[in-house]
Amino acid sequence: MSSSDSFMAAVANRRTYYALSPTSPIPDSKIEQIVTDTIKHTPSAFNSQTTRIVLVVKEEHKKLWDMIMSVYEEMLPKEKYEHAKGRMEGFRKGYGTHGPVTETLVNSTDDSSRVDIVLQVLFYEDLAKVAEFVGKFPNYADKFGQWSEQTNGMHQYIIWTALEAEGFGVNLQHYNPPINPKLTSEYKLPGTWDLKAQMVFGKPESGPANPNKEFLPIEGERLKIVGA
Repeated sequence: MSSSDSFMAAVANRRTYYALSPTSPIPDSKIEQIVTDTIKHTPSAFNSQTTRIVLVVKEEHKKLWDMIMSVYEEMLPKEKYEHAKGRMEGFRKGYGTHGPVTETLVNSTDDSSRVDIVLQVLFYEDLAKVAEFVGKFPNYADKFGQWSEQTNGMHQYIIWTALEAEGFGVNLQHYNPPINPKLTSEYKLPGTWDLKAQMVFGKPESGPANPNKEFLPIEGERLKIVGA
């Protein structure tokens, strides 16, 4: 298999999994390495490096989803909250969550034999850093917001693909912005960090959410080759 074949195989195998159990096939140190390497090597416009990630582990993962549920319980009518609660409780059962904020590891350990802990990653963008580059390069002022979103998406995609290559099932959630103030306060984060997504992962208990994924035609509809 060529070098690109193995990479593209990982790309093709990345799917969304909702039924997860709080177990991990790898040590927490390996998960932290994946996140750290992603932060270090993911490209960003003008090397702006605006993405931040928070990795939440152990009981903090459950506490995080308890906070998310409390925010939505206050915000939604009772009937709608009861409908949403079941989904959130399902995410609470995963092994972890993460999302772009900073290279922060909360309550980390390296015991790969644990089966009762949870991890979660939170993805943020540092708006102060974005503004800094707007000031440095005013001719591109209207582009840095877009470029910031692009690099954040690349962080999410790389971590998602890497975790599934290690045997995790992963899904990506967007309960922000209502939860932003509570998490900023709880984790003592700078007010300039803007939450973009929450990544939940754990051991898959069943197949992907959409096993018979359909694809639109590529040639003629999604790809145009010029000069062939």
